[in-house]
Amino acid sequence: MSKGLKSSVLLLAVIGNLAWSLTAKANLNGKLTVEIDGLRNKVGQVCTSIFASSQGFPNNRDRILQRQCTKINDTSLKVTFDNLKAGNYAVAVMHDQNSDLNLNRNDLGMPIEGFGFSRNPEVRTSAPKFSDAAILVAGPNTNIQIQLKYF
Repeated sequence: MSKGLKSSVLLLAVIGNLAWSLTAKANLNGKLTVEIDGLRNKVGQVCTSIFASSQGFPNNRDRILQRQCTKINDTSLKVTFDNLKAGNYAVAVMHDQNSDLNLNRNDLGMPIEGFGFSRNPEVRTSAPKFSDAAILVAGPNTNIQIQLKYF
């Protein structure tokens, strides 16, 4: 093999490896860890839901991208979601004390179980908009903290 041909083959191999490496990194999905604080008690479970768009956030179960319900062992817990593509997400959390998978409300429509959202937006008379709770997952590990609220 001539010296020029060897150099061309080596150059093609280097370019091929570089292209594969960039493609592999572009397809790398991330992990989101949600630390949930402020639980009033250890009764029931905590359900954490991820939404990928404003459609259905935060109440429509059909629009949930991923959900995990976790039995409570402490007044603080962590939930991890794997394999998320880079992008904006919003997280909704509820302290499901009676384990019925619903955020129970009183006769006035006010939640009687704890709840929270990513970015901990102010909540007064209605749930926040997706844009108020949206977080960016752009690397291999994203960590957020949600403080539960009770009325």
